[in-house]
Amino acid sequence: MADKKKNVGGQAVIEGVMMRSPDRVAVAVRRPDGKIVLKNDPYTSYTKRNKFWNLPIIRGAVVLIESMVLGIKALTFSGDIAVDADAPESSKKNNSWLLGLTVVFSLAIGLLLFFYIPLVLTDMFNLKSGFAFNLVDGVIRLTIFLLYLFSITMMKDIRRVFQYHGAEHKSIFTYEANQPLTIENSMRFKPYHPRCGTSFLIMVLIISIVVFMFLGKPHTIVDRLIRLAFVPLIGGISYELIKLSDKKINNPFVKIFIAPGLWLQKITALEPDESMLEVAIVALEGSLGKDFSNNPDIIIEKS
Repeated sequence: MADKKKNVGGQAVIEGVMMRSPDRVAVAVRRPDGKIVLKNDPYTSYTKRNKFWNLPIIRGAVVLIESMVLGIKALTFSGDIAVDADAPESSKKNNSWLLGLTVVFSLAIGLLLFFYIPLVLTDMFNLKSGFAFNLVDGVIRLTIFLLYLFSITMMKDIRRVFQYHGAEHKSIFTYEANQPLTIENSMRFKPYHPRCGTSFLIMVLIISIVVFMFLGKPHTIVDRLIRLAFVPLIGGISYELIKLSDKKINNPFVKIFIAPGLWLQKITALEPDESMLEVAIVALEGSLGKDFSNNPDIIIEKS
């Protein structure tokens, strides 16, 4: 990355993109009438507010939690805008509540699918060794995750989100290459980025196998719940590895290391169309502090 470039990242939302720089969070969403709505707020990470939260490993857990909170807020906002910009306020509030309940339900399903069910299935093998138990448990968890991704890709709305994900990556690549943020320039880049959340999730699944090896075979409910307490540690380690690999991207070993995440992005980061890239660029420029107040095509949403 070029000198003086801000470290930016983001995520796809409903008909839009959220972008985050060190000092701002911007969400750009395409309305049903074609207009782009931009919500752009100053934000300083807790890792910058306190030295303790910026310590290695700890900062990864903090960033993980922050990303979840900001992501849920961005999804709620995008849902309100993308469904119907002219809907009454009461309808938007109902939509926000519905999305909130959906998020809670999704988290519960996620714990069931990626935490509890793998343990139950592994128990059926009656493995005595803690090493063998955790290895099989990890393989089952990874398999369920891959099947889950393949299945949701069949949904039209999810595929659009994945296209916006690709638009997010292409616009960031353009910025990091010191090229003007235009649709034409962004189209030249691939939609697969080494700092992607998909790569992070794969890293989490792999690191969890290693960490759980030290916990042995769980025999009780308490043993299984203790594993949940190690999730922040696993996230912190995964964050540090992703951060390190981004700095050593040209190292042959690092290229092999990040390859699984890049392969998986062929599912989660699809080629966008030009209108999606336009939204991603607005979100990125917003996070970098660009003023759109005089642009009649951009509607500024006040906080």
